[in-house]
Amino acid sequence: MDKLVSSFHFKIMSLMYKIRDLFLPPRNILKEAEIKPGFHVLDYGCGPGSYSIAAAELVGTTGKVYALDINSLAIQQVKRSALRKRVTNIETIRSDCATGLENSSIDVVLLYDTFHTLRNPNSVLEELHRVLKPNGILSFSDHHMKENEIISKVTSRRLFRLLRKGKRTYSFLKEK
Repeated sequence: MDKLVSSFHFKIMSLMYKIRDLFLPPRNILKEAEIKPGFHVLDYGCGPGSYSIAAAELVGTTGKVYALDINSLAIQQVKRSALRKRVTNIETIRSDCATGLENSSIDVVLLYDTFHTLRNPNSVLEELHRVLKPNGILSFSDHHMKENEIISKVTSRRLFRLLRKGKRTYSFLKEK
């Protein structure tokens, strides 16, 4: 997420995600995160927003999704997609780490295919820990990393512990 991509690369990446979403619909992936109506969700490193839009539909009108990315093109794409799909419960945040969200205000954080790009992953994990509610869930997936690497990097500072491994994601529970 710390690496800004050119407009051309972002458009190619967005096209690849659209193709991916045809075969692996975001809603199916999000089932593992157990998102419920009324939840507040942070999609950290949201990219073009396919998970943000799907999460916004799952949380319903009483919930909220925060779509965060460092790339202004990603933020613009999320806003366009939300407008086109008439999704009104998404707020975008442009940042490389700090969310600006209240302490203990988020039920689920989505951290999908972003971790391997972070310049300072420990700072990001600390921020995610700060904004998650007690017993909040960090839903994690990064196909650039192996299972043992994912588990050790996310749990090494004792901010999170592995709750369960799903078919496509890992769910980590916020530690006290």
